[in-house]
Amino acid sequence: MNSKGGSLKDMILAMAGRNPWGGSGGTGEDSGNEGGAAGGDEPRADTGDKPRPGTKPKNPWLPEGSGDEAGGRRAPNIEDLFGRRPGRPGGSGGGGGFPKMPQAPGGKSWVPLVVVAIIAFWILSSSFHMVDPKEEAVVTTFGKYDRTLTSGVSMTLPWPIQQVRKEDVTSIRRDTIPEGEGEKLMLTGDQNLVDLSYLIRWNIDDLKLYAFQLAEPDETVKEVAEASMRAAVAEVTLDEALSGSGRAEIEQSVASNMQALLDAYRSGIRIQGVEIKKADPPTRVIDAFREVLAAQQDAQSDINRARAWAEQVTARAEGEASEFNQVYEEYRMAPEVTRRRMYYETMESVLSRTDKTVVEADGVVPYLPLPEARRSSRASTSANGGDQ
Repeated sequence: MNSKGGSLKDMILAMAGRNPWGGSGGTGEDSGNEGGAAGGDEPRADTGDKPRPGTKPKNPWLPEGSGDEAGGRRAPNIEDLFGRRPGRPGGSGGGGGFPKMPQAPGGKSWVPLVVVAIIAFWILSSSFHMVDPKEEAVVTTFGKYDRTLTSGVSMTLPWPIQQVRKEDVTSIRRDTIPEGEGEKLMLTGDQNLVDLSYLIRWNIDDLKLYAFQLAEPDETVKEVAEASMRAAVAEVTLDEALSGSGRAEIEQSVASNMQALLDAYRSGIRIQGVEIKKADPPTRVIDAFREVLAAQQDAQSDINRARAWAEQVTARAEGEASEFNQVYEEYRMAPEVTRRRMYYETMESVLSRTDKTVVEADGVVPYLPLPEARRSSRASTSANGGDQ
């Protein structure tokens, strides 16, 4: 059988006529089967063919001519079974075969170079760190704090020996309580409920404490803010909580209380400010509250108008009193002259508004109708002017 491209049928026929112990039924090489194959007779059934002394058993699955230079047989391997069989992929019978990794110059493998490249990339990527100007980074060695990195390029041991955690320590962080459109009811000092929504502004003051002192520092800020806000609102009335001046006092009190608590926790957080965004009565009573508030505003307007009128009357009375005091001082210096002048002024003021003129003199009619004479004179003057 030819090892280059024989058909499956030829291979089966060749194997059927081959003795696995080294003999062949059709060649006449064995003395116990002389002429069996040549003459077309079946092989002789005897005690069986045995290998010759000094030779190894022949493997029926190896192609002819696959032995070593000395003519002996060798054990089969994967390459013999799948690489050199006729008609198999990669064998002498043609086919694509299994893909093989390309070799480096000189016949060496690329695997060591690839491994070295991966290790180098891993070391470089996990050992050099770029920290932005707004950031700081903490370095841990097997989970234990080692040092703090500032802005710039820094080098550490590769991961997982050392790990780096970066945080923005400059930007102001904002937390709104409650989140979304929820209702946050708090009890005031006068046993009323108020719906508050407020904003907390804070940043990281000490990154080491922030990273290792508290398990959840962000949630801690919110919880401390809510506790401080409830304590501050409980010390004021509802009107103070709703007014602008009361809000400012509450915001200042909450910020100072929060900072004191966070410093006691050694949290590494700095509170920048608290801002109340909304302070309203509960939704279920907001209509009635608005009516009460409108009535209070009307009452306050009436009170303000009454106070303004009272101030005007008081100012006029004070002016008259001041004028009387001045006249009294003049009277004390010259009582007779002042009395006569006051009498003349009073009589002039009274008589100027009457229609009668009384003259007390001898030979004069006691009553003169001077007002009628004036009116007649005025009427004639008007008539003459109209005729012209």
